[in-house]
Amino acid sequence: MPLTAPKGGKCLLCSFRTSKWSTPSHWQPIQQLNGARPFSHSLQIKRTSSRRSVPPRKGQPPSSRFPPPPIQRFQGRQEEPQTFSEHIGKGSYNLFPRVDTTYSVFGTLLIEQIAVLKRRLYYQDQPQVAAWGITTRRDLDKNLASFEKSIEECTRLAENGAVSRADNPLFFRLRQAFVIGNVKELAAETKYAFINHVVSANFTKQDKANQEKLADLRYPIEWFPATRALQRTVHLHVGPTNSGKTYHALQRLEAAETGIYAGPLRLLAHEVYSRFNAKGKPCALVTGEERRVPEGMTKVMSSCTVEMVPLNALMDVAVIDEIQMMADAERGWAWTQAFLGVQAKEVHLCGELRTVELVTDLCKALGDELIIHRYERLSPLKTEKQSLRGDLRNLEKGDAIILFSRVAIHAMKADVEKITGKRCAVVYGSLPPETRAQQAALFNDPDNDYDFLVASDAVGMGLNLSIKRIIFEATSKHDGSDFRLIQTSEIKQIAGRAGRYKTASDAMKKDSAENADEKSAAGQKKKPVKSVGLVTTLENFDLPIVKRAMKTEVEPLKTAGIFPPSDILLRFANYFPPKTPFSYIVLRLHEISSLHPSFHLCRLKEQIEVADLIQPYDLTNMDRIVFMSAPVAIREPGFDDVIREFADCIAKQTGGELLDLKSLNLELLEMDIHAHPQGSKGYLKESETLHKALTLYLWLSYRFAGIFRSQALAFHVKGLVEEKIDQCLAEVHWDAAKRKQLTILRQKAIEEQVSKLEAADEIGEDPDSAREKQMPRERDGSDADEAFEDQAVEMDSAEVGKGAGFSKTNVPIPPPSNGSKYDSVNV
Repeated sequence: MPLTAPKGGKCLLCSFRTSKWSTPSHWQPIQQLNGARPFSHSLQIKRTSSRRSVPPRKGQPPSSRFPPPPIQRFQGRQEEPQTFSEHIGKGSYNLFPRVDTTYSVFGTLLIEQIAVLKRRLYYQDQPQVAAWGITTRRDLDKNLASFEKSIEECTRLAENGAVSRADNPLFFRLRQAFVIGNVKELAAETKYAFINHVVSANFTKQDKANQEKLADLRYPIEWFPATRALQRTVHLHVGPTNSGKTYHALQRLEAAETGIYAGPLRLLAHEVYSRFNAKGKPCALVTGEERRVPEGMTKVMSSCTVEMVPLNALMDVAVIDEIQMMADAERGWAWTQAFLGVQAKEVHLCGELRTVELVTDLCKALGDELIIHRYERLSPLKTEKQSLRGDLRNLEKGDAIILFSRVAIHAMKADVEKITGKRCAVVYGSLPPETRAQQAALFNDPDNDYDFLVASDAVGMGLNLSIKRIIFEATSKHDGSDFRLIQTSEIKQIAGRAGRYKTASDAMKKDSAENADEKSAAGQKKKPVKSVGLVTTLENFDLPIVKRAMKTEVEPLKTAGIFPPSDILLRFANYFPPKTPFSYIVLRLHEISSLHPSFHLCRLKEQIEVADLIQPYDLTNMDRIVFMSAPVAIREPGFDDVIREFADCIAKQTGGELLDLKSLNLELLEMDIHAHPQGSKGYLKESETLHKALTLYLWLSYRFAGIFRSQALAFHVKGLVEEKIDQCLAEVHWDAAKRKQLTILRQKAIEEQVSKLEAADEIGEDPDSAREKQMPRERDGSDADEAFEDQAVEMDSAEVGKGAGFSKTNVPIPPPSNGSKYDSVNV
């Protein structure tokens, strides 16, 4: 049954109620259990066979290339169908003859997914099938038929009221996947369920008991015994944006001999790194793909991204910024790991007020002393009554327009400068740090003609900019299938950057003056004039969303994200045969893990696909864990080849010289951006893919230094690629017709989302919780670091209507132990 897009605010499952069967049931509905809703017996669903894969007849020889099974036609007397999909295809069988309920229709969808999985395994995933121990088509068909029967059985159990995780785990997982991510997530979960069906058949009861023991993740505070031996003092700095909480924490770090700053973005890490070194305090910069250590530095003092927090080094002070991110569904593990594991006498946590309850509970469990510092906003913040009505001529000096795409940022910059005649600065996450600092300085300087700023949501993470008014170009993001409203907390955090009390440059100038003449500076100290921060939107239909968010009190955090440490994952992998797919091992650990109510297990995204790509190569389990942690862009064309070639280098322990890698299109640098067959737009796409591949190379060069030895050359080539990208982006302009079409699509999507939020309000549900149930957030905490293609600029109108997707990168698996100072194991 082909799926149709949701209409009228209905979810995809509810949309099935308007479909029709080929074999209507005339039984009267019986009383349903557990809320299963009956369908009207007058509805008929016509089942087409265009997308259905039918197993071959008995005795049919298997094909070595796994061709798709032919569609059988009625020719005389037919054999009795053996499986549910055969019955449905022949129109001769109804799994639930009395009544068609929500669960029975969902069961039909599951059978449909098995047919889709079968076709995919025949054509696309043959190497993976071989890794599972299935070598022939006959074996594959046999396992698929057995798996289909288990799907039928779990659906019958659901019809009888068994839908919980304990009573019906298979149905529960499949149903949850569908609720969270619609058909896309269901397809991934179906594939995993099939792998589990094949591999787990050989497990003994003792094997399962041992696996469950290792999967006990209820006490993550015990993962860091060296830290638990310390008596730490935790200072929690909470308050709204622009309240000075991070400033006070950094003051304490400056006064300490040893310490670290951990932020969500490399831009923030670079800002602190630059500030400390400018004041004569040696400080290192440590991110996933870059490390800068001042000469002669002997003590631990570094500014890093939160994933790179050193857990094996003793220090005086640790500052962990944006601590509310520990509740994030994907990156939350990094903040939780840093908080639980950092060996600092003083731990300063900076974040929102909603973190107080959770941090308090964690400190009680840790045995750490907790001191809470509450701050008030230093300047007032107001939401304007009107939007800009889509007219850029209404911009004023000090305005910052917020967008969620690098391409859109540069297109907006060109539009603003053309319409207003004024210069416009740009700031986004993937901008080189030195360039970003230059752009910020141009915007902060009141004596030049850089009146406006076009920026990504990176400004919401604490970048210090003299913004008078925040203008949201949009309040929704495209997640690959539809437009989704951004979280209430995100809107409030970004909006709070308007009306900054003082910028980092102001603080640096003040500190320099104090160092030169401390007494004189103290005597002449004056309180800066407070400025009112303003918030509005570019379009009228977005303004109610912002007003609603600014008035909404965000609920307290309930759980902190965790991820199994590499040593637990390694021990867990030892229970499986050597050639067991590592992706299955990771998913199996996620499936059977037990958690404390204060924690949640962070979601996996592209790491499972990476694990499947590198499965054929002779790598150790630790190598696989490292590779799964790498920042990949697996959706980019040709990036699969990059991953495979890098994995082959690691397996062979050689061949990692940059110029020897065939998957890197370095010849692109010699081409003029207009000489590309698809023009500058095609050149931009290929250069961004090359840039991401070079970033991956640099990331791996710090972890496999003996293999990927061309680090200096990679930095140089990366800089050349960035120059080419800047040339392409300088020519990006809005297409007025496509922009108008995109605006209409966004408006329609927002109206549907608002109706759902209003329904959530009526039943007393938190709006963000309702939004989270509709679709997982496709973000990694640093959306500005992504350069996904803007729908209105990079797609034609047909593709915009289809909602084509784009890729993202993240690093949800903690960095493995390698004995370095920047380790994530605490012993």
